[in-house]
Amino acid sequence: MELQNLIDGRHELARLAEVIDWEAIAAHFGELYIDRKGRPGIPTRLMAGLLYLKATFKLSDEEVVRRWVENPYWQYFCGETYFRHELPIHPTSLTRFRKRIGEEGSEFLLSQTVDAGLKTGAVDKRDLDAVVVDTTVMEKAVAHPTDSRLYYTSRERLVKLARRHGVALRQSYTRKAKATLHQVGRYGHARQFKRLRRETRRLKTWLGRVVRDIERKTAADTALRAAFRDELSLAHRLLDQQRHDRGKLYSLHAPEVECISKGKARRPYEFGVKVSVATTLRSNFVVASHALPGNPYDGHTLYGTLLRCFAATGRVVKQAFVDRGYRGCTSTDNTAIYLAGQRRGITRVLRKKLKRRNAIEPIIGHMKAEGHLDRNFLKGRLGDAINALMAGVGQNLRMILKKLRLLFALIMRWLFAARITLNVPVPLSA
Repeated sequence: MELQNLIDGRHELARLAEVIDWEAIAAHFGELYIDRKGRPGIPTRLMAGLLYLKATFKLSDEEVVRRWVENPYWQYFCGETYFRHELPIHPTSLTRFRKRIGEEGSEFLLSQTVDAGLKTGAVDKRDLDAVVVDTTVMEKAVAHPTDSRLYYTSRERLVKLARRHGVALRQSYTRKAKATLHQVGRYGHARQFKRLRRETRRLKTWLGRVVRDIERKTAADTALRAAFRDELSLAHRLLDQQRHDRGKLYSLHAPEVECISKGKARRPYEFGVKVSVATTLRSNFVVASHALPGNPYDGHTLYGTLLRCFAATGRVVKQAFVDRGYRGCTSTDNTAIYLAGQRRGITRVLRKKLKRRNAIEPIIGHMKAEGHLDRNFLKGRLGDAINALMAGVGQNLRMILKKLRLLFALIMRWLFAARITLNVPVPLSA
């Protein structure tokens, strides 16, 4: 039996599948593939559909592939004709597809959700003229950084790499370093900070000894030097950094992580990357969501965010409402910029719109609670950029699905009321 005869065509996912322009997605990503070279390509709609489902329901690559097998609506959404009982792809194929489409392809997926929102009525065309812009922090999937843990982990990685390449170390400090790291935790719990710093210095000393030992024993071998280059550069960066340095190393597996302070009392520092989010003023639809590496000043990022809004919607933003973190931004010929707390030139209508600016805060909260903006598991700067965009994609799709669900409920309620008015017996299935 075909899937269209197996599922309810009134379901929101089935209706959303008819709204998204899959042909445009296939044409856009079709340029990334070459015919008659390598293994047969996986259908683009399947890959894009899995990314949409992953972003909408906050799933990992493994979970979205596994649940796809169980759900006929998901299979219909991804373009299948008949129900399949095997995994559609290996989960790692999603990783390779994300790398292939890159940040530009993720922006295109976001623009397609805007078009779908316009078709379903989740957002109106005139809503795209006024946006709210704010920044937040997208935390990386890293442990809270401490000097003792970083020294221990760096030494451990170097020792494993030396064993893999057959480099005999004078001493690995594996047993002593583990005991010392446990002692650091005990001293910290007892608030004996002088002893804690002493044990941390020991870990740093042992890391330095392992680094110098490896450098001596790989100096004459070019291939070994190349194999150890990245790990040794991270270890040197870790040994050289001081307490008040800028651009410190906070994670060895994610060196791009930055320490960002947003002035929150409950969480003074967050470790990840800053993200700029732009939503429509009236309907709270996400039209831009991009990572900002380097922790720039908010005001320096506004015009770039407005350009991304134009790329996603095809319309120039006429009004932008921002908080006081964007002080210094001036209006342009096409866009008027209004700051929270601004008094000069503010009419009664603009005052209401400025109050409406606060609505972006719960939207960012939804993107973190229901999407992937709270914790990024993708690797590198490219992973930061893609994860920020897909968080916006997921938020838009959830709003569209909610709109379709409410619309169907209203139609059924109207039909039910009409049958009662006409004294027509209502079947139990209604």
